[in-house]
Amino acid sequence: MLSTGLPQGAVPKLERPGPLRDRVYEALLELITTRALQPGQHLVESELAGHLGVSRQPVREALQRLNTEGWVDLRPAQGAFVHEPTDEEADQLLTVRTLLEAEAARLAAANAGSAGIAVLEELCAQGESAVAADDVDAAVALNARLHATVMELAGNAVLAELAGQVDRRVRWYYTPIARQRGRQSWIEHRELIAAIADRDEQRATELMRQHTEHTRTSYHARRRS
Repeated sequence: MLSTGLPQGAVPKLERPGPLRDRVYEALLELITTRALQPGQHLVESELAGHLGVSRQPVREALQRLNTEGWVDLRPAQGAFVHEPTDEEADQLLTVRTLLEAEAARLAAANAGSAGIAVLEELCAQGESAVAADDVDAAVALNARLHATVMELAGNAVLAELAGQVDRRVRWYYTPIARQRGRQSWIEHRELIAAIADRDEQRATELMRQHTEHTRTSYHARRRS
């Protein structure tokens, strides 16, 4: 375990294909996104390198890239720290997410076939099981997959590309409130899937807007508590 508090078993194995610096970057980004590395946590190059089984150089390069993208803060004479998002940053991102996903829900209601709806229903069932088992990691992953599937069913490549740019940050903000949202989130998913199956574009749009707004307000409520 890292002295800075990385949970045992949280370090992902590095896949062999691809440049080492890219693989280290992806591993660290996954640890940050899932909050195995917490906001504000000090990132020690030597410790990260040891746990990933690499030299310090690709870790240093990955941290510099993560700093450029806003995931890590590099502080002179102090080192690297996981970025701590401000309320304004969270609000801006989650507001954009609402706009993108509400439109995706509308298009999914217009375009989805029975096979796509069946995929949504299966993901929802798995998510409900994860919540019942208090498996937060699985619930977060399934939540992301369900939203991604709605985006796919929308059939708009530009919309999907824009959503992909914010997806990981959405997971970052959603993870700490996943247990709080719990079963209610999946009830909302069920209602959304029903609207898509009924081809009710207006209702699907409104349900997705409400659903993503609940996530935003839950995040802010947690920050204030």
